[in-house]
Amino acid sequence: MTDSTARIIEALRAVPKGNVSCYRDIARAAGFPNGARQVARVLHSMSEKHGLPWHRIVRADGFIALESGRGKEAQAELLRAEGVETLETGWVDLGRYGWKRGR
Repeated sequence: MTDSTARIIEALRAVPKGNVSCYRDIARAAGFPNGARQVARVLHSMSEKHGLPWHRIVRADGFIALESGRGKEAQAELLRAEGVETLETGWVDLGRYGWKRGR
């Protein structure tokens, strides 16, 4: 595992239950200000193996990135189980549930 991957995994694991973060903010927390796609790749390839809280990561506009029928519903259900309100559209209020390191 590369150092950059390890830093992304650490930032992902820091997002507490009942909160969400976005790909961009995880990348910034890991030291990669333009690394949102790298975060997505780590989540896609390593979530299961490393037990990452993939469901707590949404787009910067608050929407779940996954498509309907391809994980969107599962992610929304996992978020709701943690107390995060998720609209049927897949939107999460980042003002209410968004987490940033250091808060």
